[in-house]
Amino acid sequence: MAKPSEQPVRLVVGLGNPGSQYEDTRHNAGFWYVEQLARSCGVVLQPEKKFFGETARVQIGGQEVRLLNPSTFMNRSGQAVGAMATFFKIPPESILVVHDELDLPPGIGRLKQGGGHGGHNGLRDIISALGNNREFLRLRLGIGHPGNSKDVANYVLTKPSVADRQKIDSVIDESVRITPEALNGKRSKAIQELHTFSA
Repeated sequence: MAKPSEQPVRLVVGLGNPGSQYEDTRHNAGFWYVEQLARSCGVVLQPEKKFFGETARVQIGGQEVRLLNPSTFMNRSGQAVGAMATFFKIPPESILVVHDELDLPPGIGRLKQGGGHGGHNGLRDIISALGNNREFLRLRLGIGHPGNSKDVANYVLTKPSVADRQKIDSVIDESVRITPEALNGKRSKAIQELHTFSA
């Protein structure tokens, strides 16, 4: 039986909020990654009502992978992830969730397997939807921290500065570049390359 860290990824989920008023806000960094990954594969995400989101099917590194940006709000992300994972019989350890990370500065990305939700409402709902299984892979995209916990809710729902957005876009490009290695179960090279990258 392969360890969770050796399972190939079959579903890549970006986290964000739907609607034009949110599309350029920090909380949507996960959406930005999935949209860039889709572009790099030459596909466009399409609405799928039964999966509560926009989806695409792509080939990455010779394997079929589903892409998903939920159209539910962030705190209901599990509804979309649960529906797709159940329909395609995808276990949690074969899911990659991409999300914004307050504890990392813009331009920094980190891959990790499993863990808690760290107060992130999207992760919290996904863990719940997967039967409290936390073993999915996460790609954490740094957005920086406002410095005061009382400001977090407003901070994540506002646009980053031009300089910060350029840094976030740069680490997304690097993350897309190492995605084939990250998804195939041989993650050490992808982790080494991403974790030494700095925008």
